[in-house]
Amino acid sequence: MALGSSSFASVRLSSISFPSKNPRNSNLLSIKHLLFSQSSSADALPRPSFRVSADSVPRTRFIARRKESVSVRQLERPLSEYMSLPASQYSVLDAERIERVDDNTFRCYVYRIKFFNFEVCPVLLVRVEVQPNGCTIKLLSCKLEGSPIVVQQNDKFDASMVNQISYDTNTSNSAIQELTSNAVIEVGIEVPSFLPIPLGLIESTGTQVLEQILRLMLPRFMAQLKKDYQAWASGDTSRQPLGTGQI
Repeated sequence: MALGSSSFASVRLSSISFPSKNPRNSNLLSIKHLLFSQSSSADALPRPSFRVSADSVPRTRFIARRKESVSVRQLERPLSEYMSLPASQYSVLDAERIERVDDNTFRCYVYRIKFFNFEVCPVLLVRVEVQPNGCTIKLLSCKLEGSPIVVQQNDKFDASMVNQISYDTNTSNSAIQELTSNAVIEVGIEVPSFLPIPLGLIESTGTQVLEQILRLMLPRFMAQLKKDYQAWASGDTSRQPLGTGQI
């Protein structure tokens, strides 16, 4: 198996700080156009909500889900054997964006995102749990890097993220298998008082930002996973990363 930066579990953010790394200088995801467009999704998403009380500041939540599948032709070494590899044998897929912390834990540098006029680079710490039919990737902690204003928000939001990677065990002997990634991201933020933007616009834009991230990154992750299986099944045990840090 392998882990990529597009593979996304549940904690308060900002509990750990991470060093700078070159991916912050790579491609910037600009989502300004999302402010005036509607995004579509195969799955119905819960509507974001916010709450305000006399002794608290406004908060809002963004939720995005996406399911991505890819067909894989089984080689001499079956996909089931590949999927049952311990996390210690995983390839990181993209060494420019993924660091191995220990056998089951990885640090992921997500692409830079532009949210309104702010640039944000999330740094995720994730843990892999091997399952009978694949694995589950869960978020342990996250820290925002970017402008000083962005960094100041690290203690004002929380997130949960899970990505379940699986294959159909009922067709394990079939020549063609289907690998599936099922990802859910949820982010709750405290709306800064200096942001003169209607809450409704913040909610819709934040949700669409998360959807855009999944829409861009999951297909890339699944393509890398398929390529890694083909290399492993062909006898390549080097587990060399396949990615170059580019989206």
